Amino acid sequence: MKNILLVVALLAFSFGNAQAFEGKGDQKFQVGANIQDYATGVNVSFDHGLGENISVGVSSSYALGGASGIEDLDFGDRFDLKARFNANLGNVINIDENFDLYPGLNLSLKNFGGHLGARYFFTEGFGVYTEANFPLAKYEKDSIDIHNQFTLNLGAVFNL
Repeated sequence: MKNILLVVALLAFSFGNAQAFEGKGDQKFQVGANIQDYATGVNVSFDHGLGENISVGVSSSYALGGASGIEDLDFGDRFDLKARFNANLGNVINIDENFDLYPGLNLSLKNFGGHLGARYFFTEGFGVYTEANFPLAKYEKDSIDIHNQFTLNLGAVFNL
């Protein structure tokens, strides 16, 4: 067990020159799993830095399967596209230069909502992310409601 902890600590130290959010012009691409009550699926997102702590982007999710009744849904019911705004707070809370915490708002085809995400970079170009999404205002109530509920995204993030 001590050897495993030593290897993890050495790897974390050797990757210490990564930076989670660099400000204006910074570009991030994320791909991962979308987990929710009624379905599981995939999520992709892209963020572009506008300033030291502000980024905007797009996010899309597609529900693959899950609860009974989702197999009858067509593409339009499974797909969602969001415009997003983030406040990148990694350098404000100053936990680690490889870590970024980003609360934000999103406007989608299905709802208006918020999100809270975190990224951690192991190298200059690769890291992991997690993001919690929640609706604030629903446009239309679906019969299964797959896009108007709390969701969790987990996956990989890349610097472009």
